[in-house]
Amino acid sequence: MPPDLDATAILRVLARHRVRCVVVGAVAAQMAGAALTTRDVDITPATTPENLERLAAALAELDAAIRTEHDSDPVPLPPDPRLLARGEIWNLTTRYGDLDVIVRPAATDGYEDLRRGSRSMEVGRGLVISVASLEDVIRSKAASNRPKDHKVLPLLREALERSRAYDALDLDI
Repeated sequence: MPPDLDATAILRVLARHRVRCVVVGAVAAQMAGAALTTRDVDITPATTPENLERLAAALAELDAAIRTEHDSDPVPLPPDPRLLARGEIWNLTTRYGDLDVIVRPAATDGYEDLRRGSRSMEVGRGLVISVASLEDVIRSKAASNRPKDHKVLPLLREALERSRAYDALDLDI
């Protein structure tokens, strides 16, 4: 059984290793105000050789291992950037909970595509991360063929509408 999720701890390790990535999925949606729960952190990394080196080092520090079906033990993940370059999705468990590394989320072209619409957000004292826009999270989840993603789309669209309505307010503070 994986440890309880400590998303901030995972993100701190990635930041300490200067991994260029965008947080996607439910954590990104939560940060945009969607009322979702999650058991993992999803990231989309830049796939340059230098960044994959940094990602491999961060994953080694996190004691990352490949999640397996059911209650099987995780499979150790060698800290090899060449191995990371060959995969599109890495479903990992770490000492701080589950981490999914998704190179090209559905309906996106990966890091550069998501980075354009992302925003920097502070998630912990001194920890600023890049978070995918809610529009990009919705675009990806709508394009996926997974029932669990389609199930949360109404909540995501509702959060987007609330955000747009708030942005449209002419607050003179």
